[in-house]
Amino acid sequence: MEIVSVDIGGTHARFALANIDGGKVTSLDSGVTLKTAEYASLQTAWEAFGAQAGRPLPRAVALAVACPVSGEVLKLSNNPWIIRPAMIGEKLGVDIITIVNDFEAIGHAVGELQRADLQHICGPDIDLPTEGVISILGPGTGLGVAHILRRGGATHVISSEGGHVDYAPLDSIEDGILNYLRQRYRRVSTERLVSGPGLLNIYEALASIEGRPAVIHDDKALWQTAIAGGDSLATAALDRFCRIMGGVAGDIALVHGAQAVLIAGGIGPRIIEMLPRSGFAERFVAKGRFEAMMGGLPVKLITHPQLGLLGAAAAFGKEHKS
Repeated sequence: MEIVSVDIGGTHARFALANIDGGKVTSLDSGVTLKTAEYASLQTAWEAFGAQAGRPLPRAVALAVACPVSGEVLKLSNNPWIIRPAMIGEKLGVDIITIVNDFEAIGHAVGELQRADLQHICGPDIDLPTEGVISILGPGTGLGVAHILRRGGATHVISSEGGHVDYAPLDSIEDGILNYLRQRYRRVSTERLVSGPGLLNIYEALASIEGRPAVIHDDKALWQTAIAGGDSLATAALDRFCRIMGGVAGDIALVHGAQAVLIAGGIGPRIIEMLPRSGFAERFVAKGRFEAMMGGLPVKLITHPQLGLLGAAAAFGKEHKS
């Protein structure tokens, strides 16, 4: 069965044609990526994808969206589009619909991944467990969090809004970062630091701590500069980003009772070379009496280039397996 797989985030909407057979994804094309800011709605972006496809689109769709999927209206956290599930069939001209949270989709994608799709970061270099819990977090436009429960041969995917928990500093510099951000935000969530825009928040806070001006004001330019190592303060911000991310990943693993942790999202692949050499692993295991347990958890980064699209299609396959 051919379907359209759609992954809608805060910055981009990705579309691809996929085939489902026996509940599994048998093919997924290279797809099309559109900037959400350039389209008024999901419907107009869908029409643009259809025009590029050059043929009628299938009447079945799998949607992964970056927000909770309950309720009559879906409001994305970092995207102005409004999606009404009851009107999707009419607006898009489809008959069969699956809608999942974007990180729930990633959870479904895990079962479709190959070993080559996973880059080891820290902990024992072993395969993912066939029984137990796997935590997933992913910094991108925001911070997504989900987990997988594997039990008795079945896989259950549980989405969450774990990226919006309160941020907890772990040293005096991070105390200063939190104090700086409290002047900007009513409440400082983890997503304010562990996300694409989070690097700029960290950088500006460090500049304030040092009493000097922040000379880079665009988060995309800052990421490029920090990764290239062209500015000492930008480099310090990126190192701090990795350390904070490690602490957050460890917290999430503790909350979930995880046997492994996966990193997804758009930021991970950009720092894949430095992450194993950064302070990520040190912070991940630094959980007091549970340090030995944390050191036994494998942490891997997902490198599959179309993870959200794959996951949306996999969720469709599971829902409509019969």
